Parts: sequence; C-alpha cells; structure tokens
Amino acid sequence: MKTVFIAGATGYLGRHLCAEYQSRGWRVHALVRDASRTQDLRADALVEAEATLSETLTGTMTGCDLVISALGITRQTDGLDYRDVDYGANLNLLNEAQAAGIPHFAYIHVLNADKMPDIPLVAAKSAFADALRQADITSTIIAPSGYFSDMADFLNMARSGRVWLFGTGDLRLNPIHGADLAKATADAIADGRPHLDIGGPEILSHTDIAEAAFRALDKPARITRLPDWTRRAAIALLPWITPRRIHGPALFFLTAFGMDMTGTPHGTRHLADHFADITRGKTESTPDP
Repeated sequence: MKTVFIAGATGYLGRHLCAEYQSRGWRVHALVRDASRTQDLRADALVEAEATLSETLTGTMTGCDLVISALGITRQTDGLDYRDVDYGANLNLLNEAQAAGIPHFAYIHVLNADKMPDIPLVAAKSAFADALRQADITSTIIAPSGYFSDMADFLNMARSGRVWLFGTGDLRLNPIHGADLAKATADAIADGRPHLDIGGPEILSHTDIAEAAFRALDKPARITRLPDWTRRAAIALLPWITPRRIHGPALFFLTAFGMDMTGTPHGTRHLADHFADITRGKTESTPDP
C-alpha cells in the first residue's frame, strides 16, 4: 500500500485530498498542528508538527511515497506572514521530503500568479513554486482558479440584501469544488503532469455568481456595480489604513477579481448546487466517502 503525506490537511482542500487518497486505497498521513482538533479528518495517521519549525518535521515522512502540500495562510495569525508559511514552511517540507528520499512532491499554487507578482500572498507562493521546480525531485504544481468556499462572500452579501460588484460584473471565473479539485490533483500526479491550471466545469461571470446566490436564497437579485477605480483605489489604500491580517487577503482577492480567473474545466459539481446545499444547512466539514 502506498502512503501519501498531506500538509494543510485540515484546510478546505486538504480534507478532500485525504478523502480522495483514502478512496484510492492509499494510506494517508496527515500533517496537523493539534491532533485533538482534527474534526473527523479521514486519515490513517495524524502527524503532529509545526511546518515552520524544520526540526519538528525530522523523520515524519519516512516510508512515504508522495508529499502533497496544500499548506498556506489566507488570514495572517500567530505573528506569521506569507513568507513564513507559504514559502518558508513549504520549503521546510520540501527539504524534509528530499532528505527522506520521497520521489514526488505536489504543491497547490494559485492561478494567474504571474499576473500578481506584487501581491505578498502570491509572491510567497510563487517563490516556493520556483524552488520546487528547481529541486531535484519530481514535482506537480496545481494552480486552481478558486474554491467553492471562496464564493461564500457572494452568498453572505446576498443574505444581507445586496451584492456589490466592481466594474461591469462581466469578468469570468470557474471556481471548483474541493472534491473535484482533489480528484483532478490525484489524477495529474498519477499522470506525472508537471503543472495544471484548473477550474470547475462551468465558467461564470461575477454577475452570474451573484444571481445564483440570490436564487439559492429565493430572493430578488439586487446588484450594485461600483466603478472599477474604487477597487484599484482600495488596493492602493488598504496597506496604509488596515493591519496586515486584513489587507493581506484583501489585496489578493481584490486583485484576482480584476481579471478573468478561468482554468481548464474539470469536475462535475456546480456552484448553484453548492449554494443551495449551504442554504439547506449542509456543510462540507466531512467529505463524502
């Protein structure tokens, strides 16, 4: 039986990766910071370590055949920044994988990273992706357009009665469900693909997503479109008027929402169904077998 070591296992995608590899007959070792707070994570072994502290990783990957890292931070906490985690912690994982003789390392990156080089979150991820490409190890880099979970802001705005968009609302993206992304990631790794830009099965405009949120709530669509200069002004001002833990993720999302974010379509799950599930109280805390 092959063994996969999954970092970022308790995150949105990490949980689906654990479930996907278990369903494929792999033994799953999940890297966690606190084994008592794993909330029904589907894993055969929980590995307690802190990836930002390289010494805690020593020996944790022995006997594994594959390492997948979905490790990263969106909201900066614990005094750590993107360089500490998205770059530094992942580099620690890569170094340990090489020391343990792991043959393959896969990393979850972000789509259109080359168009956002000045965004701290993206810059840290890109720095690690570059290091991984240069390392003496087989690698796979997956660059998703965005997760279904990222679309919660649309549903939250719709609940409040109005969705605010920038520009015309015609820019497009195809967010992907975690289970579909986990399957596509496992397939890409099995095929030995070095890189995959990926999105969900349907390409939607920002307006389409807003309208889907209102339909899920059975509310009339009320959408206000702000001129795009307000988005650009926010990008310029936020670092000066908000703490890093707020403007860090905001800069990424505001920048990404100023361009098309469409990856190669994969999967079968649709965002409208996801919104409907949320309104019925169904959650994704435990992926289906």
